[in-house]
Formats: sequence, C-alpha cells, structure tokens
Amino acid sequence: MTPAPNQSSHPTTWDLTGRVAVVTGAARGIGLATATLLRDRGARLVVTDRSDAVEELAAKDPDNVAALVGDVADEDLARATTDLATSRFGGLDILVNNAGRTLNKSITETTTEDFDAILRVNARGNFVQAREAFRAMEATGGGAIVSIASVSSVVAFATQTAYAASKGALAQITKVLAIEGGPKGIRSNAVLPGVIDTDIMEGVVDNGRDMLASFGPAHPAGRIGRPEEVAEAVAFLASDASAFVTGALLAVDGGWTAQ
Repeated sequence: MTPAPNQSSHPTTWDLTGRVAVVTGAARGIGLATATLLRDRGARLVVTDRSDAVEELAAKDPDNVAALVGDVADEDLARATTDLATSRFGGLDILVNNAGRTLNKSITETTTEDFDAILRVNARGNFVQAREAFRAMEATGGGAIVSIASVSSVVAFATQTAYAASKGALAQITKVLAIEGGPKGIRSNAVLPGVIDTDIMEGVVDNGRDMLASFGPAHPAGRIGRPEEVAEAVAFLASDASAFVTGALLAVDGGWTAQ
C-alpha cells in the first residue's frame, strides 16, 4: 500500500517501544515535553531534575517512569541515573541532555561566579551525564545521545557571554562524541532551539514570557517555538529514523539561523 502524503513508509522507525531513555531537566519546558513524547512513543524513562516535580511524573506511571532529584553536574547523580536505568529497566538506549540554565548579562556585569555557574550546568553537567551514558551504551552495543544546545551555540547575541560559551561547548562535545561513538554504535546529535515558549526566563527578568514572545517577529516563521516542536526533533534523533545521522546540529529555530 502506498503511504498517504506526509506518512512515513517505515512508521516503526518512530516507535520507541522497548527503549530506555534518560531525560535530564524533565520537570518543565522542553524537558517535560520531551519526556512526555518519548513515553507516548513507548519508551521507559528515568527523569531527573533539581525540582522534585519529576517525582510526580514517576507517580503517574510508576511501571514505566522512575525519577531522581539532584544536581545535573553531580557525578554521583550521573552514575546513579545510569545505574537506575540499567537496574530498573534493563539498560540505557537514549540520553536526552536537556538540563540547562540561562543568563543575560553584559560581559562587564558577568562575574566569574556567574560564568562558572552557567558552565557548571550547561557544559560540565551535560559532559558527566554523557560520559556515564556513553559507558553504559558502549557496554550494550550502542545508543543515541541527544543534547539540547541552542542557536547561541553557533551565533552570537549580546549579554550571553557565559551562556553562549556553555552552549558552544555542548555543540563541540556533541561532535566529539559522534566521532568516538561511531565505531561503537553510539550516535550523538544536538538540537539547537530558537526562542521557545517556556518559563526559563521567569525570575531572570520581569515578565519573562512576554519578553520571549516579543522575539516572534525576529524569526522568519513569525513566531516563537513551542516545547513540543523541539521534543519532536529530539524524538527523531533518538529513533531509528535517524540511523545515519550523527554529529549533527539540528536547528529548530523558525529560520533564525538562516538569516
């Protein structure tokens, strides 16, 4: 039978049944949307966040979702997360490196403490999670690592010295893991979101969501993105549909970086 328009001729490649995924920063925004979508596609999950809201996700589906609360940059948490995926669900197939922080300060206002704090989460945190996941995947014959970087990984914006440095580092970590992981069956890719409608700026600036929405006209698509749209890109990179995709930086930015 000929597939209908916009329907894949290999729909099973999008199915994640039987896969085990870790999603960091899963309590809200892109992380929550991604965890929800991966579970809907059949994956079993270990979700982590510094907020205990992730425990609510596990409570809703305890047979298929486990949660850990802690600091993403903590090596002990990274090991515990991988160990829990293995002991509870039998292995680890997918890591979604999503946890991150933002900062908007000019370079003269950015303190060394600010810089270190952002790099600690966005670069070190993603590094330790990827390292432990890589070890687990290497032992079992492969897997997929998907990191949530940013358009700031590849283009510059004022007031983002620390944030851009951290996301640029994550983009390079992604590529190195692709090279090291290729012979081991481990794929590594990153999604580069544009401005997405989340609460990430709440508490950073007044009226954070309104500020984000004001960036809509700067995108050729004429609006900012939704967390669910980023989650779909993550699911693609985590699935067999992207079996020949590794080392890629996939912009999900409404055309921002095309300008």
